[in-house]
Amino acid sequence: MNTDNLVEFGRARLAHANQRRLLREKYEAKRIFAHAGGMWRAGPELQTTLLTCPGAEAVILDLYETPVRINSRELLSLSQQRWQEQMTAWLLELETTSSQR
Repeated sequence: MNTDNLVEFGRARLAHANQRRLLREKYEAKRIFAHAGGMWRAGPELQTTLLTCPGAEAVILDLYETPVRINSRELLSLSQQRWQEQMTAWLLELETTSSQR
């Protein structure tokens, strides 16, 4: 390999890494949603917290560290749905961009 090939390869790797980072940021932002007067980020952390709530009603902290009274089962369902939608969309877009590389 000559220097030009190495430079081109390095630029392609950097562009691919930047694409992956932008995709991650895009879908992390789409995981945020409002419910019951609070702002929530769908994901394993929220879902685990909700699964530890003993009853249907609970008070937990939202993204802005504000205590909010919620129905844990309802919020869990919304969080799981949002998580799965965004992870599926992210995977499809990642596969598309990886195949174009």
